Amino acid sequence: MIRNILLTLAMAASMVSCGASTTQNAESESTQSTETMTTTEDKYVEIKTSEGDIVVRLYGDTPKHQANFLKLVNEGYYDGVLFHRVINKFMIQTGDPDSKTAQPGQMLGSGGPGYQIDAEIIYPKHFHKRGALAAARSGDQVNPERRSSGSQFYIVTGDSVTDATLSMIAQQYAMRDKQEEFNRLASQHMDSIRAMQMRGDRNGLEALRQQLIQQVEAKFAGQPEPTLPQELADAYKANGGAPHLDGAYTVFGEVVSGMEVVSKIEKVQTNAQDRPNEDIKILSTKVISAPSK
Repeated sequence: MIRNILLTLAMAASMVSCGASTTQNAESESTQSTETMTTTEDKYVEIKTSEGDIVVRLYGDTPKHQANFLKLVNEGYYDGVLFHRVINKFMIQTGDPDSKTAQPGQMLGSGGPGYQIDAEIIYPKHFHKRGALAAARSGDQVNPERRSSGSQFYIVTGDSVTDATLSMIAQQYAMRDKQEEFNRLASQHMDSIRAMQMRGDRNGLEALRQQLIQQVEAKFAGQPEPTLPQELADAYKANGGAPHLDGAYTVFGEVVSGMEVVSKIEKVQTNAQDRPNEDIKILSTKVISAPSK
């Protein structure tokens, strides 16, 4: 039931204030200033790694992410960065410039170019299928707009997905939609919420929480049972992926060759922070023409 999963107003208030005040997280810095782009043509990039070569296609309908990735590639930004987070049957992540000079065991994952990119989430057209290329980002609590890291990205490997799992995830999507609506409504009452918090007015906070829950329930009443689009369900069951990330992160490309390299990387031994015990790095990147079919 929605009453059991919606956050309290106090938590909602703290999330809003945290998102507005956080400045130290490298992935929560000022958003990149990017003019509206009209790129519609897919682009291709070859990523040479210490384990082999990977070719990715960058979608033309995520133009801000495509343009930023191409810019970094042409600058040689990724040359020498490590795959600093690797989780078997999930994904491999890279793009932290701090990893170029990282010492063994050093914590990584906070580095970037000093800006974020506006979200370009085009779901269900682009989803977290096996081989999807997506942008890392900081969490919703400090990044409710779901802006992407300026440089860090991941490639999905994923695990097999059953009908039961897909059904559960569809339910989670529905609950996420309700939670987001609750948070949106709560944000309209922030002054009142903070005033009640200052007074210690728990009864007032609870009364408002119940009022907003009723509004959310009314908005979603009578909607059909949530399901994933059949095309996505078939793809996930056939090849695996990470459907629980759909709709929350920008997918801006996919691997077109070299998934065997990605699979090799995902299976390496890692430490408690998911960093490979033996460094795996990007040697170079370059823009290439479309591979022949």
